[in-house]
Amino acid sequence: MRAAVYETFGAIDVLEVREVPDPSPGPGEVLLEVAAAAINHLDILQRRGPALLPGFALPHIAGMDVAGTVSAVGPGVDRALVGRRVLVNPALQCGSCAACVAGRDGFCAAVRVVGASAPGGYAECCVVPASHVHAVPAHVSDADAATIPTVYATAWHGLVVAGELRAGETVLMHGAGSGVTSAAVLIAKRAGARVIVTGRSAAKLEHAEALGADAVINSTTTPDLAGAAREAAGGDGIDLVFDHVGPALFQASLHALRPQGRMVFCGTTTGGAATFDLTHAYHFGIRLIGSDPYHQAEFDEMLRFVWDAGMPSIVDCELPLDDVREAHRRAEAGAIAGKVVLVP
Repeated sequence: MRAAVYETFGAIDVLEVREVPDPSPGPGEVLLEVAAAAINHLDILQRRGPALLPGFALPHIAGMDVAGTVSAVGPGVDRALVGRRVLVNPALQCGSCAACVAGRDGFCAAVRVVGASAPGGYAECCVVPASHVHAVPAHVSDADAATIPTVYATAWHGLVVAGELRAGETVLMHGAGSGVTSAAVLIAKRAGARVIVTGRSAAKLEHAEALGADAVINSTTTPDLAGAAREAAGGDGIDLVFDHVGPALFQASLHALRPQGRMVFCGTTTGGAATFDLTHAYHFGIRLIGSDPYHQAEFDEMLRFVWDAGMPSIVDCELPLDDVREAHRRAEAGAIAGKVVLVP
């Protein structure tokens, strides 16, 4: 089969599309004919190096978010799956450790991730556990299905599980053009929240508005971001901030919150360390909530919500596998609104 492979860490040119041996499903596994694979920020970080997840090895085939058709099954798997259109939950847990048995499998010490520490979807075929494939409704395209796993699971866990978002609350989120923010806007709106989004360009803010954002703020041209967010919230402040940007807007996010407001954080796009005003945070009873890994059961809940809500597409563009370098270039430059999808 053909796959996009890299044998060393580095810039975009380490990605090479070439022939590799066809994979075959083992016990409990299925073979997917990949129809679409979405690009994620982790794909870029791991390509640059060093590897971020235990178990990573070179050469590597990336691609965490995969949709396709089951073309073969391994021993012990129901052959009725053959021919079924599915998407993949990329987080693979051991199922037997104390965390997994307790239903806290997001903390499994032996976790592997399709496309991050196991071969992924930047290929014509991909092998995954049968337990981690989920049927795709007929009305959902392969490209749209491929955008769902990582960004929707991240947004769902951050907003609904960790952040405990409630109908009628106002939520602030950053990075208007990102896939995670796109998913978060859609989830929050359908959960009955008021949504305020910041971004650095008019085009990305228009993208957020098209998805349903109630108010948008240009973070490049607005000197007092916290004040603008509080004003957009009606003057009392934000109930919940959902942040995957990191230190660049950390303090402004805290100042935008109402007394006893909540801030969920789950990303390091602008760096890995943030400083903030401790006095302000404890005086106003601000709750800082790290968004831990999602659990297996949550993925099912998220999918039911997404299918029932009929979410619109967040695909920015579709590119053939041969254009994997261009796909990474666009994602790396932030020159997108939504998700870039490879179509092998």
